[in-house]
Amino acid sequence: MSHCVSCGACCACFRVDFSVHEMEDMGGSVPTGLAVEVTDSTMRLRGTDHSPPRCAALAGKVGVKAACGIYEWRPSPCREFDEGSDACGRARARHHLPPLEEPA
Repeated sequence: MSHCVSCGACCACFRVDFSVHEMEDMGGSVPTGLAVEVTDSTMRLRGTDHSPPRCAALAGKVGVKAACGIYEWRPSPCREFDEGSDACGRARARHHLPPLEEPA
């Protein structure tokens, strides 16, 4: 099973900005109410600009059992985030989690 659907470290580490066109009310899939307007063309997932950041769609405990409540409808930055990438490693380290092992 992919760590990306159970870890949650990235969801509690980074600010997530994306185009307004990804919002449900603009023809996209991100649920209205889970993002705030940053500019006329940019939205931000709620909670990701808090200190510490934590996406409002994240449920559970990071690194133990975490789940995205909008996984199927998440915005492009979340879809493009690579499991095992340098950014993934930084997010895991911030939550005192070990880096992911290379696939055998």
